[in-house]
Amino acid sequence: MEQSRLTLRRFELSDLDDFLKWASDPRVTRYLRWDAVASKGEALSLLEKKFVSHPWRLSVCLDGRSTGYVSARPGTGDDRCRVHVSYAIAAEHWGKGVATAALRMALPRVFGEFLEVRRVEALVEVENGASARVLEKVGFVKEGLLRKYCYCKGEIKDMFIYSFLVTDLDTLL
Repeated sequence: MEQSRLTLRRFELSDLDDFLKWASDPRVTRYLRWDAVASKGEALSLLEKKFVSHPWRLSVCLDGRSTGYVSARPGTGDDRCRVHVSYAIAAEHWGKGVATAALRMALPRVFGEFLEVRRVEALVEVENGASARVLEKVGFVKEGLLRKYCYCKGEIKDMFIYSFLVTDLDTLL
């Protein structure tokens, strides 16, 4: 992946057509908490409510076009030392290093913006080997299996938990 072609930025309503392209693909949304959008109107509603307004859900842009997202959700109170990350990339860019490069770009920003954070966590469904490989390439450590951990699309799922610590940042360079 040629990193100069890749940028991370806030979502804009003008991303609608690009967003619709990947957000309507059930292969992309298979492991996400939301289903593939079925119409341009549904895509616009989701884009407005969950992407443009989200304080830290960034568009992964390839040559200026939105091709996925990376998101960070910080903990609060006693959990403020950690952030949960998630991501998705258009299927046409799978296997090309886009998700790996985007996550590598996002991590220093996460630690830079959330100063109390010492740990970034990611959960991956056991069946999602591709996402697990992305995390491992970036330097996340698989910590264990969380059995029957959460519901996703009506089914209770086993999840692997991965972590990346602030002290791991030097491995990204």
